Amino acid sequence: MQMIQPVPAPSRPAPDDLPAVRVRGLVKRYGGRAVVDGVDLDVRRGEVFALLGPNGAGKTTTVEVLAGVRRRDAGEVRVLGVDPVSGDRAWRDRVGVVAQTTGAGNALTVRETVDHFAHYHATPVPSTELLDLVGLRDTARTRVEKLSGGQRRRLEVALGVQGRPELLFLDEPTTGLDPAARRQFWALVRSLRHAGTTVLLTTHYLDEAAQLADRVGVITAGRLVEVAPPAELGGHLRAGATVRWTEDGVPREVHTATPAALLRDLLAAVPHGEVPDLTVTRPDLEDVYLRMVAAAEEDPR
Repeated sequence: MQMIQPVPAPSRPAPDDLPAVRVRGLVKRYGGRAVVDGVDLDVRRGEVFALLGPNGAGKTTTVEVLAGVRRRDAGEVRVLGVDPVSGDRAWRDRVGVVAQTTGAGNALTVRETVDHFAHYHATPVPSTELLDLVGLRDTARTRVEKLSGGQRRRLEVALGVQGRPELLFLDEPTTGLDPAARRQFWALVRSLRHAGTTVLLTTHYLDEAAQLADRVGVITAGRLVEVAPPAELGGHLRAGATVRWTEDGVPREVHTATPAALLRDLLAAVPHGEVPDLTVTRPDLEDVYLRMVAAAEEDPR
């Protein structure tokens, strides 16, 4: 897949270790209720960061604050070194956003829509190249109102990356896409990352986070519970394993922190060292995520 090359702005901060996003104590309230409640977060330059959480956890609100479309009630926020509240046109040219709803007009064709929004960017991706990247070349002459849900989502992604952003926010980007389209989108995100674009995405799909993200953050009830690489998330929850086997015709199951010792005992206790229906299962990302969310929801603080 051809890569979209971001165009760094002259105002980009010089230190390479300055994060693309820095948040301290972020709070956003609606009707007196904090939907984002004291979030601290750093997103490193050039990484793909996935924000995971159930519906209503505060993911979209956090992204809206970072993208400068919603004002915060408290906290400090810097995105590409700038407070989004005071972000000017030059700053907005460096940030791409793919929200959950589209701003594309229904009466235009796909190609007309892409051509129209190209005028808002200093160095847009050529329209034909962009439509190829998101798999919409065959629907270029189709009116937006005639697109399927998945095709409309691809158009939204195209508009989000059209300006070659230095930082891209993706809010539930693959909702409505079929499995083949999701994998095509994953390839696009990988190409953006390889070209140096920083990506912050929210998703409900744990496999998506595992495939794409350098690090993931779990947010629930407005609080960021943990940040770690996907393989290390919830490390203390990954320590154990579940051992299952059949003994005298009865299914057995044991949760243990020392599965190797249990296996040695089982193998030593049976003739010929064969344990019927023996399986050993360690928690995967989904197991860890569900346990973390459940634990956080039991602690209202």
